[in-house]
Amino acid sequence: MRHAFFLALGLLVALAGCKPEGSASAPPPQAVSASATAQFCGMLLSEHPGPKGQIFTRDQPQPFWFASVRDTLAFTLMPEMPKAIIAIYVNDMGRAQSWDQPESWVDARKASFVIGSNRRGGMGEDELIPFGDAEAAQRFAAENGGHVVAYAEVPRDSILAEGQH
Repeated sequence: MRHAFFLALGLLVALAGCKPEGSASAPPPQAVSASATAQFCGMLLSEHPGPKGQIFTRDQPQPFWFASVRDTLAFTLMPEMPKAIIAIYVNDMGRAQSWDQPESWVDARKASFVIGSNRRGGMGEDELIPFGDAEAAQRFAAENGGHVVAYAEVPRDSILAEGQH
């Protein structure tokens, strides 16, 4: 009887530590290392100015790195890319000390984005400029042009423009 009790208790403890499929907790964003390379172009992130991104998937402990926010969001839309995404981080340009190498991160799904500004991303193209604070995004748009949208409102054609990816 005693043996059965400890066996049942051990089973309950083991099951309590299991997480159901899809419930992986999001890791915190990582700082860009000197060797971080962009998923699509294979270049070092340090070679690109402007906001960047990182995506964590359930099956890979290291992030996928992106030289632009557009590439970051494109990854989420491309059918051939992993879909077990547990975190999407983009640079918070409202807290960035430098346009060239921003260091602050925000959950992309909670960010506000400026679309159509006169600022260009790392590849010299139109960029989605992310902000953790909607008011900071509005100030940026007033100074640099463009309009502000939430993550769910970013138009697909702002991410996957014809001829890209």
